[in-house]
Amino acid sequence: MKRKFLEDLGLEKDAIDKIMAENGSDVNAAKADYEATKQQLESANAQIQERDKQLESLKKSSGDNEALQKQITDLQAENKAAKEKYEADMKELKLTTAIKLAIGDSAHDADLVAGLFDRGKLVLNEDGTITGLEEQVKTIKKEKAFLFKEEKPGTVIKGGKPAEGAGSPPADKKPSEMTYEELCAYIEANPGAALE
Repeated sequence: MKRKFLEDLGLEKDAIDKIMAENGSDVNAAKADYEATKQQLESANAQIQERDKQLESLKKSSGDNEALQKQITDLQAENKAAKEKYEADMKELKLTTAIKLAIGDSAHDADLVAGLFDRGKLVLNEDGTITGLEEQVKTIKKEKAFLFKEEKPGTVIKGGKPAEGAGSPPADKKPSEMTYEELCAYIEANPGAALE
């Protein structure tokens, strides 16, 4: 989504900034999901190719039964180790992605801040949520605030009251052109105003 599109719709700058920030968050989340899926696919394809090579090797050595049994046992051990490595890599990828999403654009250097997390204390749940993440984000933001961008709250002015006293009639109408109701409201809002 482009800022010009929103400006052409006649939206105010604050509304456009909020829409662009929310859109950026959605895009970053989708990008992180895409990267995780891409890495999973690449890893799965590499494993398929490795298993194809193993099967070809099995076909070639099928003459000697004892050697074949040893090779099958070795391959099972290798496949188990490969599966464990794959699962560990995927867990690490999910943790890294979740950490970067939790940090968002608030850090000056997301990779540097992500390295400060104690991954041993993070628990990846079955539903994909991560226990302990929010606590670590808060702790790091508190202890190492200089690594994060300053959050600037919007300026809100409350309790403003227009100046009282002799005012002038609205720029678009002279008192002689006002209706009775408009004139009464004007005099009430501006006591002592000159009516010319």
